[in-house]
Amino acid sequence: MGKESRQYFSDVHRAQWKTKTGFILATIGSAVGLGNIWRFSYLCYDNGGGAFLVPYFIALFTVGIPLMILEFGLGHREKGSAPKSFYKISPKWEWLGWWPVIFVMFGIVMYYAVVISWCFSYLFYSFKLSWGTDPNGFFFNSFLNLSKGPGEIGIIRTPILFSLIVVWLLNWAIVFFGVEQGIERANKIMMPLLFLMTLVLVGWALTLPGAKVGIIKYLKPDFSQLSNPKVWVEAFSQIFFTLSLGFGIMIAYASYLPAKSDLTGSAFTASISNCLYSLIAGFAVWGTLGYMATVKGVPIEEVVNKSIGLAFVTYPQAISMIPSFSKIFGMLFFTILVFAGLSSSISIIEAFSSSVMDKFHFPRKPVVSVICMLGFFGGIIFTTSGGLYWLDIVDHFITNYGLVVVGLLECLLIGWYLGSEKMREHINRVTDGIRLGRWWDVSVKFLIPLILAAILISSLFNEFSAPYENYPVSWLLLIGQNWMIATIVGSIIMTRYGWKKKEEV
Repeated sequence: MGKESRQYFSDVHRAQWKTKTGFILATIGSAVGLGNIWRFSYLCYDNGGGAFLVPYFIALFTVGIPLMILEFGLGHREKGSAPKSFYKISPKWEWLGWWPVIFVMFGIVMYYAVVISWCFSYLFYSFKLSWGTDPNGFFFNSFLNLSKGPGEIGIIRTPILFSLIVVWLLNWAIVFFGVEQGIERANKIMMPLLFLMTLVLVGWALTLPGAKVGIIKYLKPDFSQLSNPKVWVEAFSQIFFTLSLGFGIMIAYASYLPAKSDLTGSAFTASISNCLYSLIAGFAVWGTLGYMATVKGVPIEEVVNKSIGLAFVTYPQAISMIPSFSKIFGMLFFTILVFAGLSSSISIIEAFSSSVMDKFHFPRKPVVSVICMLGFFGGIIFTTSGGLYWLDIVDHFITNYGLVVVGLLECLLIGWYLGSEKMREHINRVTDGIRLGRWWDVSVKFLIPLILAAILISSLFNEFSAPYENYPVSWLLLIGQNWMIATIVGSIIMTRYGWKKKEEV
């Protein structure tokens, strides 16, 4: 854009983080989510144990941190949400800013809020260990009332619906009061509590008989696995997703920073903290699984479950077996999940709200209120008997295709169209700490695009090899493909509207 076009946005009064700590905690809060607790530790176990940490931390420093710096730099330089930032680079690329904030708002956060509502329900089930002696049957049959497939939507599960109302009210209450009074304040409370509760849970789990068995399974290195390309793809994919990259969140959060800000130092701090949290939380999970295997007298492989099953089936069963204070242990675990979930969901809502406010100059409070209502009503489909299938399919398409394509295009746009040198110069000019060298240009222009392209090709290869999770192809297309197409159409529609000349966010 020319100087006149950039001046078009120069009179904006924009909210700011009160402190650097508040910004970093909010960034970590966005990155630390439910997957840090149940997904990372399983990936580690399934991909060579401690050996998995080699590609994982290589991915962190070659892709995760450089891309985090890119998104921080973009939001800070353009002082805007993702759509505004891309528009200021070139109006032709405004749609790239809208697409991720639309599919994370009307996709990820709608089903993510439902999963948080499961955690909220299980927090109260912990008071009486309501899942009984058959947590599997309780979760899938009694709680979810799971249907036979995505084509059988069934009834709305009222316990989940009521919990979902609470979750959306909490989301609304935090984002409603803005960056300083809402998001920053909430994260300053939630994140220290989350870290403290996690450390308590880890310490407790490690005292259980047999915990050592689980920890060994979790981290025992099998370096032969490093020759398997799948392990490397898993590591790079996990880094990309766990840091909330490609969501539009980090761009929006960085736009609220003051003129002089330690962008590189903040990116290193937030990214490394997120990954260390995942590693530490795994000790609580696997220490408990080791105890469970020891008490049952079976190999740990027989008690391991992945993803949602780990949190809502295996872990409740383990909680019931703890000899003393098991209810408190359960309440602590599910409170951690609720906090981790909320810190991520509010960041997604803020990314979309910021975009709408930037574009149309609407006041924050009505924007957030309408968005939260739409998010709640849109998420009701995931509270039905067939909701788990819909959740799984939508999540598969958004995370495997949407986020990867956005990250790839971000790098190409900033690296080649704008010029990574220009962005690097801006970051170095406003940062007092770590200065970027030409290695960052190489990463943004070549390394990250090649890695994301490899992840995308791998996902497409698997997609055409066999239907995802053996779902009928017709339902994969109807739900997953059409959901993605709808979000692309939505992003194009949003670009058709003009920008308001006088803005105040």
